[in-house]
Amino acid sequence: MRREIRLSGYGGQGLILAGIILAEAAMHDGHEAVQTQSYGPEARGGASKAEVIISDEPIDYPKVTAPDVLLLMSEAACKRYACTVEPGGAVIVDSGLVENVPSNAGVVYKIPVTDISVEATGRAITANIAALGVVNSVAKLVSPESLERAVAARVPRGTAEANLNALRAGMAAAQEAGSRAFQRE
Repeated sequence: MRREIRLSGYGGQGLILAGIILAEAAMHDGHEAVQTQSYGPEARGGASKAEVIISDEPIDYPKVTAPDVLLLMSEAACKRYACTVEPGGAVIVDSGLVENVPSNAGVVYKIPVTDISVEATGRAITANIAALGVVNSVAKLVSPESLERAVAARVPRGTAEANLNALRAGMAAAQEAGSRAFQRE
């Protein structure tokens, strides 16, 4: 088993932290994991991506070459990365932030991640954690228990409850949407 995941958006959305949490959850499940990141020079608003590789075998190259799971949380990320997804891969789009996804971008799942976060916690800043719930529910990357454990360990002190609520809201939204076969393009 080898999964390549790219979480992309803009700086300030917390996608680097989300990548770290996902890699840590994979290790809790006994998998090999590597996480890399890049972001623009701006503190907020510039391009940002976190990449995670999860495998049952040693990982010899730490960069994602063609993700089979892609999260798009900004139009700029969509323009840059939508075409990089593995054929048939899952493309999870924050439908409140991204409108136009190329038709050759794999199987597209449109879910209003930021709106789900705001509804669950009253804050958009937890959208990265809601996105993890959605991504994991769609792609079945790690166990929900390991993901919750990693979230609780990594989020800023005093925010664990709100972030766990965002995570669970993301999981529930993906499961609910799954029962309606998701909104695919």
